[in-house]
Amino acid sequence: MIKQQLNKVHIAATLGVASLRRRAEAAQEEIRERGDRGEGVPTVIIIVATIVGALLIAGGLAALYSKANGKLGDIDLG
Repeated sequence: MIKQQLNKVHIAATLGVASLRRRAEAAQEEIRERGDRGEGVPTVIIIVATIVGALLIAGGLAALYSKANGKLGDIDLG
C-alpha cells in the first residue's frame, strides 16, 4: 500500500517536472524569437519588493496575534 502511494507520488512529480521543462523551453524559444526587451531587472525588483512587503505584513500580523495570545476573542465589534 505504501509502495503504491510512493509510486503515485513519483509519477506525479515526474509529470510536474516534465511540464515545467516544456514550459521553460517554450519561454526560452519565445525570448529567442522576440528578443530581450530589457525589462528584466525592474520587473524582478518590483516582484521581490512585493514579496518582501507581503512577508513583512504577514510577519507583523503574526507577531501582533501572538502578542495578543488569544485575547482577540474578548473584543466586542458590535
